[in-house]
Amino acid sequence: MAAALATESSSNVQEMLDIEQNKSNERAQWVLNAPKPPGFWQELVNSVRETFFPHRRKFKNEHDGFNLVFTFLHGLFPILHWCRNYKASKFRNDLMAGLTLASLCIPQSIGYATLAKLDPQYGLYTSVVPPLIYAVMGTSREIAIGPVAVVSLLLSSMIQKVQDPLANPIAYRNFVLTATFFAGIFQASFGLFRLGFLIDILSHAAVVGFMAGAAMVIGLQQLKGLLGIPHFTNKTDAISVVKANFILGCSFLCFILTTRYLGRKKRKLFWLPAIAPLVSVILSTLFVFLTRADKHGVKIVKHIDRGLNPSSVHQIQFHGQHVGEVAKIGFVAAIVALAEAIAVGRSFASIKGYRLDGNKEMVAMGFMNIVGSFTSCYVATGSFSRSAVNFRAGCESTVSNIVMAITVLISLEFFTRLLYYTPMAILASIIMSALPGLIDFNEFYNIWKVDKLDFLACIGAFFGVLFASVEIGLLVAVTISFAKIILISIQPGTEKLGKLPGTDLFCDVDQYPMAVKTPGILIIRVKSALLCFANANSVRERIMRWITEEEEEEEKESSQRKARKNTQLVLLDLSSKFNFCINITVSLINFKRVETF
Repeated sequence: MAAALATESSSNVQEMLDIEQNKSNERAQWVLNAPKPPGFWQELVNSVRETFFPHRRKFKNEHDGFNLVFTFLHGLFPILHWCRNYKASKFRNDLMAGLTLASLCIPQSIGYATLAKLDPQYGLYTSVVPPLIYAVMGTSREIAIGPVAVVSLLLSSMIQKVQDPLANPIAYRNFVLTATFFAGIFQASFGLFRLGFLIDILSHAAVVGFMAGAAMVIGLQQLKGLLGIPHFTNKTDAISVVKANFILGCSFLCFILTTRYLGRKKRKLFWLPAIAPLVSVILSTLFVFLTRADKHGVKIVKHIDRGLNPSSVHQIQFHGQHVGEVAKIGFVAAIVALAEAIAVGRSFASIKGYRLDGNKEMVAMGFMNIVGSFTSCYVATGSFSRSAVNFRAGCESTVSNIVMAITVLISLEFFTRLLYYTPMAILASIIMSALPGLIDFNEFYNIWKVDKLDFLACIGAFFGVLFASVEIGLLVAVTISFAKIILISIQPGTEKLGKLPGTDLFCDVDQYPMAVKTPGILIIRVKSALLCFANANSVRERIMRWITEEEEEEEKESSQRKARKNTQLVLLDLSSKFNFCINITVSLINFKRVETF
């Protein structure tokens, strides 16, 4: 019987060994005959699928067509998700926010169109179609869509190098629409293929400097409108023309800035700075009409085309020698517009406590600009000032954009004739009143305190835009940002750690002098998520230098004693990266023990 049990036990052991051997062989086959990784096209398909089918794995049956279509529509049109819980109380808040937004949007849109060197109606067109498209495709509840000052300046400054807007305004307009189309294509592509990291090329510091420089340039350009003369001359009537326009423009500029100050002091008066530009337009237009000031040198808007957005499909240029340059302009405009819109959206999303889907935002922005280019709109994005007004007015969803767009559309249809006598100086004052919000001196100071290289990128963008051009400012900012990335990658930060008394925390001994170092143990933290051949030697040399310094200090402390305790253990804190570079470990192999945690 004992022999039988021994035989059975031996057979069981043999079976277990065979199973383990089979598993080992199977694992070896996995290594030797590894499956092919996903190809390039599969990666693209997966990126698009992840954007529009975020919950696709929930379905047990992947061939369930209804669920796939339903999920696709929900991914493409977020309005289908939240409209089911939309209530009348929310609509009341959105209605008030949308009307308040329209009162600010109408005069600003006309002013920004003139800044882009387009006819005034194109600014109003851009405040109709893009907000409607974004309302059904966007994920931000507070962002207000329309033309903005920085993008208007960028388009006018870059496209006028290709085509003079005064010599051939029709060709210039066609190039603006073409650049808008390309901007939409680029933006949608960034979202579809999850290329949002391209937006991060413009760091926060670079955006701050770029906005401030653009604000200064816009302010200098608007002096012509505020003074009422396109070119400074020596004619005898120039003084009277300057007086009339300057007094009119500065009076309403002071009025707008005063209402903005009151709105900030008392939050209940948030509506006052929102309606101030529209009130300024109405009062100044009435003043010019009654006094016939246009006969005495006051420049006016004159004719604005009425009616719905006309089709501009046939005005987009896909052939010609300048298509490549216009596409480049569209790419730059796409980057700047997305950087501004996503910065605005994320700031308000963090306040309201919800998550903003960056890829869906890019898709929404792209599609609204593509459709906008077909309907006489130029590049639209989220506005800092109007989004703040929308937020303070208590908006609940993107319905406020729909209300604003409908209000602007009604104004286009019925009230454009009333704007004939609107003075250009008022449009200049409205644009200039929005510029202080683009220059953030506190943020300049904070960037200087936190990171000097970021401050260098900020100042580079500011002076590049101010003294060279918009594209030079962007190029300087991006170059400095890339240089910072390379410098940090090659020279990653390292620090020696010690234990804080009475805690289990290990901190930098230079920052926390009270931290206690363990005798014989050197703990080093490498502050880099990228450890590779480019920085392995630098990190290794720094660690070796610290080890030598530690041994010298220990030798001095123990010089009066016979026993000397050298560094016995080096601990590398690589918590910022799991797959660390093997070169560092190999270089320290001469020590008795090296551990990582």
